[in-house]
Amino acid sequence: MKSTNNNIPFKATLPGEVLKDELDARGINQKDFAIEIGIQKTMLNEIIKGKRPITADLAVLLEKSLGISAEYWMRFQTQYEIDVARIKEKNIQRIANIEWWGIIKELIPVSYFKKMSYFVDDLSENISITKKIYNIKSIDELVTLNAERKFSLFRKSDKLQIDERNVLAWNVVAKYEAQKQVVDTFKLENIPNLIQELNTIFYKNNDVLNLVTTALNKYGIKFVLVPKLDKTPIDGYTFWSGNNPTIALTLRHNRIDNLAFTLMHEIGHIQLHLQKDKEQQFFDLNTKDSHLDVLEQEADSYAQVNLIPTHLWNSFKVDKRDIDNSVLEFSNKNKLNPAIVLGRVSFELKKYNIQTSISKTLN
Repeated sequence: MKSTNNNIPFKATLPGEVLKDELDARGINQKDFAIEIGIQKTMLNEIIKGKRPITADLAVLLEKSLGISAEYWMRFQTQYEIDVARIKEKNIQRIANIEWWGIIKELIPVSYFKKMSYFVDDLSENISITKKIYNIKSIDELVTLNAERKFSLFRKSDKLQIDERNVLAWNVVAKYEAQKQVVDTFKLENIPNLIQELNTIFYKNNDVLNLVTTALNKYGIKFVLVPKLDKTPIDGYTFWSGNNPTIALTLRHNRIDNLAFTLMHEIGHIQLHLQKDKEQQFFDLNTKDSHLDVLEQEADSYAQVNLIPTHLWNSFKVDKRDIDNSVLEFSNKNKLNPAIVLGRVSFELKKYNIQTSISKTLN
């Protein structure tokens, strides 16, 4: 009989049903019982079927006749009415959830969130999770957020096929995961030491992701790897989360040169731009467009210089007849990953389809 908000019965139990069971158990005829307590048989029938409530006067009559306290019958009647109200409220909420979920399915990549194990087999819980990930309080805010689709800075190319719904999902997942992380204090003056450690990691190319994560966290930078989505050609995203700068990447290509350049590019944003204005966000869509924003150009130049110092690069004379050997010789001499050097050669020569035996695989 008793229920709580967390344990709402599927069906409310009528006090009249309990009265009928009691009469049947005692072998009392309903007509005789109606006469005994002084009410019409039709009235008793309506009470049993729930068409009439058990009133205080009737509860006293039932107590005198059956020996079951009037308080019991009144509590039962009250609980029944509460249960009916809660069931109605639950059904209203269930209908609202179905309507909301219909909107949500149009605005977020549901299958992606399932793959990420964010969603469970409960509609109400999934709606709550959606609000948490998107940092919203209502579904209306989700509609507004999708309508705006505004990011502070990003590379744009008309040649790219972009699903803005997926881009927004990638963005909010990066922020959501970053909020969970706790890392050491960030100090701008420690970045040169970080860069030195990263270049050693890139050169050795062994257990790179784990070592990069450890290094970034040690120097106070949060690091998030966000699984890729269709039509979401994202390289990286740099923003401030809590007390720390954050870098989020997608490994669309399992390549050491791609990871190294993108990561160093984002560190460039942190040192050159983000630390001056923590409200900025740098959201980079992958493109080879030459007309980049000035800040993006600065971050690109920063990545080039910090992956291969200028004085070393100026000393490198690439043999166009035997690019691989000249790259390997230069890389081994200066403890640089050859795939990164080859990437710089490709950029300088504007040749991105150089035939090579040099491995670019991220290990």
